[in-house]
Amino acid sequence: MISTLVHWRRNLALAALALVVATGAFAQGYPDKPVKLIVPYAAGGSTDATARLLAKSLTERLGQPVVVENRAGAGGAIGHEFVAKAPADGYTLLFSAAGPLTVTPHTYPKLGYDPVNGLEPITLVATQPLLLVANPALKIASVGDLVREAKARPGKLTYGSFGNGSAAHLAGEYFKSLAGVDMVHVPYKGSGPALVDLVAGQIDVMFDVFSTSAPLVKAGKLRAIAITSTERSPQFPQVPTMQEAGVAGFEAGTWFGLLAPANTPQPIVDALSKATNAALQEASVRDVLSSQGAAVRGGTPEQFQRFFRSEYDKWGKIVKAAGITID
Repeated sequence: MISTLVHWRRNLALAALALVVATGAFAQGYPDKPVKLIVPYAAGGSTDATARLLAKSLTERLGQPVVVENRAGAGGAIGHEFVAKAPADGYTLLFSAAGPLTVTPHTYPKLGYDPVNGLEPITLVATQPLLLVANPALKIASVGDLVREAKARPGKLTYGSFGNGSAAHLAGEYFKSLAGVDMVHVPYKGSGPALVDLVAGQIDVMFDVFSTSAPLVKAGKLRAIAITSTERSPQFPQVPTMQEAGVAGFEAGTWFGLLAPANTPQPIVDALSKATNAALQEASVRDVLSSQGAAVRGGTPEQFQRFFRSEYDKWGKIVKAAGITID
């Protein structure tokens, strides 16, 4: 009995050692073929542009082509499901914005992927704040003006967004909750149509991504009231943060991150994180991201995991409080 137990333990130890050696060898030879980088949106948007910027640098650092593949649809769910069900070998990766990871799971009753358990965070690439913008014809020059106007006319002011359940939609609901105001949400299929109506005066205000609204602010077609980050933007130093404007605790926006299928070997995750962090130190990468109003982040997979879970829980509470559901 004792000899059998010793034999069993020896075999178990040898099996464990073989697994460690095999994993190390697998990671050491990685990658030995092209890597697919899935973007869950159509080509041409800010997520796609950032992914292609990163893919170019990763190609140089990994010694294999990192090819961007767009799998758009269902608010990003199609691309996320594809990656979550892909082999966990490091050859199919996901470049995602925050929405499908932290908002969509709380708003769609049925999803084909689990962002918490089905995906492996690698590196937080960048965060991008939103601008609260208004039509200049509306005599609202500050957040205080907006709050006073909204309280004087409850349910009359409108705010646009680039879609139900989007970062812009959630930022609006968050603002309503913290400021204690009632405003009507008007969803659009993208920033473009929403901004057209905002400039035309069909809607009153909007939380929008920096990259699309900033040019209109600079052209004088929109007025920037506040920025949703905790720090002012170098491009608009005169525009206060939401917290400076009197909405205590307000911080919102979107972010971009690199992820893999769950159970991807840790040595591969670490290798990809190391390459991504090195790419984020390149001046060419940082300059492009900064021009879009984004803050370069980076960090370890563990740091990204903690950040992601915090965002997931935060927006889940806001979705539940606002009663947002999407069929």
